[in-house]
Amino acid sequence: MSTENPESATRPPAGTGGSSTAPSRRTFIATTTAVGGAVIGVIGGGTSLVGPQEAAAAGAPPASGVSLTVNGARRTVTVDNRTSLLDLLREHFGLTGSKKGCNAGACGACTVLVDGHRVNSCLTLAVRLEGAEVTTIEGLADGDQLHALQQAFIDQDAFQCGYCAPGQIMSGVGCIQEGHTGSPEEVREWMSGNICRCGCYVKIVRAVEQTASRK
Repeated sequence: MSTENPESATRPPAGTGGSSTAPSRRTFIATTTAVGGAVIGVIGGGTSLVGPQEAAAAGAPPASGVSLTVNGARRTVTVDNRTSLLDLLREHFGLTGSKKGCNAGACGACTVLVDGHRVNSCLTLAVRLEGAEVTTIEGLADGDQLHALQQAFIDQDAFQCGYCAPGQIMSGVGCIQEGHTGSPEEVREWMSGNICRCGCYVKIVRAVEQTASRK
């Protein structure tokens, strides 16, 4: 076993005319620790890098006002710019008929009509709908008189768990208005964005056909 002092291996050889200019590992660690401690002490001692107004502005999410018509009523609200139409309807307006299924535009449970066109409300930013007219499942009936497609869903027993039904009905209304009801195959194609986890597709198509035939 060697008895050589490990530190001797790092010492410059004698007669070189001076010491090494590179700092030793011990010197480097000591220096960086001292500098880091000084910085932490400044920040920890209450010195803020930004003023209170800047800090408050940085902490508040950007918000905007939006005015739109929902089921015939004019609504004006200030919301976080990231708020989806679905969350605006459910969380701000209490219209919970539109369901949050996948929240990614893949199931159609959140379908509503915006200016007469079908949209996935979970993918639609509320602040982009200034002046728009939105119709949800709550606004489809005329008082106690059900919409023809709502009645057709009852007639054809197109419900099971009912979770997807609001989105299915709203999509069906849009499908009929767009004129995509020439055949069962066409209805299925244009309703394919709406998923029924209970598998009531045959009866849903029949309900849409029934409504279209009586239009």
